[in-house]
Amino acid sequence: MARTTPMRLVELMVLKQDVGSVIEFLGKKGNFQFQSKRSEASQKSESKKDNADGEVLQKLQQARSFLCVDVPVSEKCLGASSRPDAGDRERAQKILDEVDALRMKEISLSEDLKRVKDAVDEAHSFANLKVPFEELDHLSFLTIRIGRVDSVSLDEMKFSLGERAVVVPLSDSASSDKSKVLVASSKKARFSIDSELKKFGFIGMEIPKDFKGIPDDVLQGLEARLSDTQKAFDLVEEEKRNFAKTHFDMLKSLLVSFTIGSQIIEKQNALESTNLVYRMTGWIPERDCHDMMKELDTLTDGRIAIRVYNPSEVPSVINGSEKVPVKLRHGKIVSAFERMIFSYGSPLYGTIDPTPFVAVFFTVLFGIMFGDFGQGLVFILVGILLAKKILKFGGWGRFAPIFMCIGISSSIMGFLEGEFFANTEILRPVSAAIKGAFGVTDPKALEEPLFSLEFWEAENPIVPIFMIFGITIGLGFVINSIGLIINFFNKLSQKQFGRAFFGKTGLSGALFFWYVVVFAIRIAALKHSPCAADWIIIGTTLFLSAFGEPFERLVDGERPVIENGFGALLIGGVVELIEVVSTYLSNSISFVRVGAFALAHAVLGYIISSMVALAPPPAGIAISVIGNAIVIVLEGMIVAIQVIRLQYYEFFSKFFNETGREFKAFAFEYK
Repeated sequence: MARTTPMRLVELMVLKQDVGSVIEFLGKKGNFQFQSKRSEASQKSESKKDNADGEVLQKLQQARSFLCVDVPVSEKCLGASSRPDAGDRERAQKILDEVDALRMKEISLSEDLKRVKDAVDEAHSFANLKVPFEELDHLSFLTIRIGRVDSVSLDEMKFSLGERAVVVPLSDSASSDKSKVLVASSKKARFSIDSELKKFGFIGMEIPKDFKGIPDDVLQGLEARLSDTQKAFDLVEEEKRNFAKTHFDMLKSLLVSFTIGSQIIEKQNALESTNLVYRMTGWIPERDCHDMMKELDTLTDGRIAIRVYNPSEVPSVINGSEKVPVKLRHGKIVSAFERMIFSYGSPLYGTIDPTPFVAVFFTVLFGIMFGDFGQGLVFILVGILLAKKILKFGGWGRFAPIFMCIGISSSIMGFLEGEFFANTEILRPVSAAIKGAFGVTDPKALEEPLFSLEFWEAENPIVPIFMIFGITIGLGFVINSIGLIINFFNKLSQKQFGRAFFGKTGLSGALFFWYVVVFAIRIAALKHSPCAADWIIIGTTLFLSAFGEPFERLVDGERPVIENGFGALLIGGVVELIEVVSTYLSNSISFVRVGAFALAHAVLGYIISSMVALAPPPAGIAISVIGNAIVIVLEGMIVAIQVIRLQYYEFFSKFFNETGREFKAFAFEYK
């Protein structure tokens, strides 16, 4: 049986001049998991160390955000890039300086535009107000000053007022007189504005007392200023878009390089070191160890010391303070099912890899519960679209093989049952042939769709129902048995011989389970009469399963054999006896749900088919499409959950007595 990937612990002594190159090499290989022995306090102190590349990366990300560009980075792109050099740092600084200049220009124009818009809106709100102009100063937040100032001093006055006020020339563009201006500011700034205006010889203009509202030339001047400011702001936005377009490739390259550089420095800060030498230890798959060490030796021109340890030679593993990380190695199809394993827990290092069994069981159980040739083809299509990245839905692309597997199994079961998108007419000949193979002889039953009401009327419904449930319980017996076998060999490999032979999931529990099942089949099918040997075997295996703890301790050399006294042993054994019987019974009966869901799926298909037949053609097509879509999505989810539940509680519970640690290699990632 396939086991978890053999691992080795590698210790590297690297000179300071080579540490960056070595970490970059390990990050790109993506198969080296650093061994962490640092305390929480040391991790906090290390996180405060300088990371120049990390600071530049943060600024580049801010620049990317300002330019409103998305920079997708693939693993291939990370692998093809390298940490930043002097040229990269110079290019990064140049881009940051140019972006900062654009940002300041945008901020300045944005604020100017807001002030002018406020002034225009305020002026328009009082343009038709039938009160003297001189009273407007008391009615609004806007302070307006209209007057003359020497044109020579105009630019200097604008600079002095800065962002506190809007200065609008009121003279006609063709006129030689450029001295007439309007100054608008917020109410709270009017006193400081008046003081500034006096410095430049501003002379206020008298507005006729009987003049009402806002003068037209004032409104025209404000609107002209607003138009000019808006154009200037739009030009900056266009400049931003052009800059982002022309510098996209360079920005992407720099983001990737400084991502790598910042993670190298972060990892370097976490290593044990002296002034000249860095020490790094980590786990690596055995099959990659030799080649990687040769590459590291070449990379550093021999300036590296390497030591390789078997897990059995590592003190922290021997004393139980550290678990060897677990890596599973599979092809593309089986590897898609790995997350089902690790979502429950990691197997222990050196134990049997259950992933191939999970892949087979999940595929078969799903197909039995969701048998429809057409709906299965939909799952296959979804899997192909996910694999080709035509259909993008988060990180679901890695589950494309699962969709294809369950699609194939559903299609096969649907073909055998004669069901195509809930229609039993298209594959009727196939359905009739299958029913004939199972002993159905009534001509009427052979002509009727499988699981239809007419079929049940023609044949005794109890027989096929019990046949379906019997098949699924038998499948559950196989799955439970494989789990028990895996547990037995796992315990032997861990040298836990007591637990391998005794206890509920040990060999004694397995023998009790198997013999009781065979015993029941012999009585039901072969009319076997129970004898003394049967009861002796059942009683002995049940006793060793329920009262197995002292035998486990005896075989494993643990003392005392009866740890908490005979009374505690007796009470615990009785409870365990009840649990052994109830657990194996429930684990077997639980697989009845597989048959129940298969029947429910067939009934749903029959309902959809009947509704389609009763409706006129256009409505029938709509009912068929909507009904099948609901079944594919909702029932597909329910069936998947039930299959996972059966794997977790019936299969994994047999051998997942203790979980290990998943192998998580150091690799560069772009966030």
